[in-house]
Amino acid sequence: MSGRKIGSIKEGLLVYLGITHEDSERDAAYIAEKIAGLRIFEDAEGKMNLSVQDTHGEILVVSQFTLYADTRKGKRPSYSSAASPEKAIPLYQSFIDHIRNLSIPCATGEFGASMDVAYVNKGPVTILLDSNKTF
Repeated sequence: MSGRKIGSIKEGLLVYLGITHEDSERDAAYIAEKIAGLRIFEDAEGKMNLSVQDTHGEILVVSQFTLYADTRKGKRPSYSSAASPEKAIPLYQSFIDHIRNLSIPCATGEFGASMDVAYVNKGPVTILLDSNKTF
């Protein structure tokens, strides 16, 4: 990476986006809409009641095929459920386009690159969304 900064945001969400070979455009659109509307930011009463859209936050999207690691056999994870770059790159870009079409500023990492990701996690709130468990 040579120490260059690829993407950054001030306030908002860090999204690690994993794409499986079963994912489609429908999944990219669904997850983008779901993330945009998740009420996980505190309101004036301290309740998680606001979305990233409500707070005028930003989203940083980092591709993360390792989310599909299968560790059931042996000590070395298998990534056979992760989509190939040929399939994943267009869906990664589609997800980003959906976020931007919702008028949410969106920065990105570099697909497939080894990156140093630094962040401050307020809360902390970490949520796993899987479109295959919702349709």
